[in-house]
Amino acid sequence: MERRGIPLTVADAAGLRFDPDWDGRAAVVVGMYDQAGMLVSVHGRYLSNLRNEDKMLTIGPGGGVSCVGDGWRGEPLIFVEGIFDALSLAVCGYSGVATIGRWAPWLPQVCAGRLVWLGFDANRPGEHEVAAYARRLPQVRRLLPPPRCKDWNTALCKRGPATVARWLRNSLTFADTADA
Repeated sequence: MERRGIPLTVADAAGLRFDPDWDGRAAVVVGMYDQAGMLVSVHGRYLSNLRNEDKMLTIGPGGGVSCVGDGWRGEPLIFVEGIFDALSLAVCGYSGVATIGRWAPWLPQVCAGRLVWLGFDANRPGEHEVAAYARRLPQVRRLLPPPRCKDWNTALCKRGPATVARWLRNSLTFADTADA
């Protein structure tokens, strides 16, 4: 956690746990929950992986997300790809929803009438996710991490929490004032 700039208190509050034997390897695991708060899947991110080894394993039927802070109930409503991205937002004072590269069928209902910020990775797969979510949700905006940062955890590690918090505040505020 600390290598990724995430204080243990933030990880613990988000429900992140350590499993020394997640399908044979050490991993951090987090629950993925449905709209009613029921556990539907468990996502594990391996601490190390060799060539040709998966870096993640999720078990369960799907249909859930991992919320950090107020998650989908918070304002602004920010979706990110991975749990470390959501934890990075929390370090900077923002709630987040980690989709873990999955779609939950109840998201349109909880997003109805709300602006959804899509903070997916700044790469080709991230842009693909943005396009997929934009087709399914009526009111979305792109929220990119700072320049030369692939994702929010990279930004936190490279730039530090104060700089990333300022970037988030400015990005969210600029978009709001541009609409006025």
